[in-house]
Order: sequence, then C-alpha cells, then structure tokens
Amino acid sequence: MASKGFIRLKTLAIFGGEPIFDRTLHVGRPNIGKREGFLERVNDMLDSRWLTNNGRYVRELELKLAEFLNVKHVVATSNATVGLEILMRALDLTGEVVLPSFTFVATAHAVQWLGLKPVFADVNANTHHLDPTSVERMITANTSAILGVHVWGVASDLEALADIAEHHNAHLLFDAAHAFGASYKGQMIGSFGGAEVFSFHATKFFNTFEGGAVTTKDDALADRLRHMRNFGFSGYDTVDSVGINAKMSEVHAAMGLTLLEGLDDVIATNHANYHAYRDGLEDIPGLSLYTFDEAERNNYQYIVVSNDEEQSGISRDVLVDVLHAENVLARRYFYPGCHQMQPYSNLYPDAGLLLSKTERLTQQVLSLPNGTAVFRDDIAKICDIIRYTVSHGPEITKLLAKD
Repeated sequence: MASKGFIRLKTLAIFGGEPIFDRTLHVGRPNIGKREGFLERVNDMLDSRWLTNNGRYVRELELKLAEFLNVKHVVATSNATVGLEILMRALDLTGEVVLPSFTFVATAHAVQWLGLKPVFADVNANTHHLDPTSVERMITANTSAILGVHVWGVASDLEALADIAEHHNAHLLFDAAHAFGASYKGQMIGSFGGAEVFSFHATKFFNTFEGGAVTTKDDALADRLRHMRNFGFSGYDTVDSVGINAKMSEVHAAMGLTLLEGLDDVIATNHANYHAYRDGLEDIPGLSLYTFDEAERNNYQYIVVSNDEEQSGISRDVLVDVLHAENVLARRYFYPGCHQMQPYSNLYPDAGLLLSKTERLTQQVLSLPNGTAVFRDDIAKICDIIRYTVSHGPEITKLLAKD
C-alpha cells in the first residue's frame, strides 16, 4: 500500500486542488474479457445469420451456466427485471409480495408493474438482508410470495425465510442480481427457493452487456418461463399462453461465454482488491467494511463501507462528495430506499415507520470502485483520501457548508 499522509486540505479538488486521479474510477465499470474470443463468436453468428431466437450461443450459455451453478434449469432473459416479471407471472402470483426496501428499485418495480402490491420489510443491520422477524410481521392473508435479495453477493437468511414461506404457504423467490458465483454452505446460489433471478447487466462482474437468467429445479416452471419469454409460443406457429419478448440475443450470449472463460481471473482480481481495501481502511474511526465469509465462494465485486457519523465525525454524503471531486465515483447504496421513491412514497407514505434499520443503512452505506480496471495503487490512494477526510471531518464539513 502507498504511504499514508500525502494528502493536504489544499490538495483536495473540492477545495481548489487538482483531482488526485486523472481518470475516473467507477463502481461497476464493465469487465470485457478477451476480445478475440468474443469477436470470433460474433463473426460466426454473422456468418450463420442467426442473431436471436434461442440460437446456438444462448443454448450453450444456458448449459454452461447450469453446470457452473449446479442447477437443473437456466432460462436466459433479456434482463433481470423482465426475468423477475415473467417469473412472478408464471407463478400466477396475486395480492402482496414481501421484499426489502434496501434493494435496487427494479426489484420493487417488477412487483408493482404486474399489479401486485410490494410490502416492504426491514433488514438486519449487520447482514443488510431481510430480517425474518420483520418479514413475519408483514405477512398477511394476501401474501403470495416472499422475495429475498442476496445483497452484495451474500446469501439471505435462507432457512428462516424458507420456514416462514412454508408456514404461510407462500412462494419463496430470490433476486440474486449480486450473487452470481457465490455459494451458501457450499451450494451455489441459484438453486434456493422456488427460483432465483440473476442480473448480467454491464455493471455486474459477469455480464452479457444486458441480460439475466432465471434458475429453477422445477421442470414445469422452467417450461412455462421459456414459453413466456418468447411471446407464448409452444411451437412454430402455436401460441398457448400470454407471453412477451424476454429473449436474450446471440451477441449478448457470446459476451457471457467469453467472460465465463476468464471468470476465475476476474474473481481473483476482485478478491485481491477486497483485501487491499481491508488493509487500507483498517482502524478508520466510524468506518466498517462489509466482510465476506471466505469459507464460501464469493465474487467479491462489492466493496461496501458503512459510515457511523457519530464515530467518524463526518457524514457519508460529505465523504462521497470528496471522493467524487477526486474522480472516484463512489455510490450511495441503496439510497434513499425503495419506499422513499416514487410511486411508493405516495402509495405507502407510512412504510418508513417499520423500516428503521433500512433508513439508517441508506444514510450510512457507500460502495467503492472494484474490478479489473482498479489497481492496488488506486486503492491505496482511495483509502488515503478517505482516511484524511475522516481525520479532518469537522473542518471539511464546515468548509463545504460555506460553499
């Protein structure tokens, strides 16, 4: 790690200095894999003129993902949001779906889009996952499903949620957008609950440009999902159900196959960066890094820091402002919480009364850049910026307030 203490107040860009980084460091900057392999697949599909409609590369990607995840069925989709939507429609969900507010808004939007009612439950302050006690409290006679979210690539409280779902005869589903390549008790995430939905968006460490997949061990459900993603077609010119265009194209699948070939290298980079952040952020007052159980498989994509303002002496948002000025585009997650966004804040104005831990986390959490475009020296500088900012918190906060 670089030596600490190279920063002075006058060198911070937010106070007139030049940004420490002459390039922008992003959270979720895409990994692209080896271009040669990708372009070879693109040329092949152009020669074959089979660009979409369940072509060779989509079928190959589904098979390889099923093998990697050790799950019976993988149904590739155009994105994870549509994957969630066709999954809930395929299960004929009605009434209410219990889910966290501490998640990307697409989770709630998928529920609302289908005319279902999202019911927000609180999370565990330490794990950031659905709190089973809160879930139990939010269950009603109208609850048809519990939708857990594996935030940061770490499994939800699977056993407790499964018990609650079984007791109330509700479906248990998981938004696994963050969790590709992660395991729980040695079993790969993807085969828990009735089904799980992955995101392969460009910001994910494994991406297909845009894309997603639904995984399940249920034969009938998988068959229905495949029909629904292709307008309800069950044959060449036979439509037997309502469907939509949720298909993944060949070029998207080609990107996924290319990145699968170098997946171990990407995870190794993320892992090394995670440890560099652990070392660099150690002992900074009020800051805690979200840690991973290294006995499990992890993708280590998310470098998540919680800031306790009472201990650090600086708000999370001031810290983010300073980092942004230095070209480090840290992100506030999941600010301000789905229940504070539209249309939910109007539809359920009192939801926050039962979401105290969620509301606290949305004021504390930030995510830092990681991935193959972030290097050890970058991390050392980021940590030095954070350390200096926290150590001069009152002074920096006061100067910013004047502006």
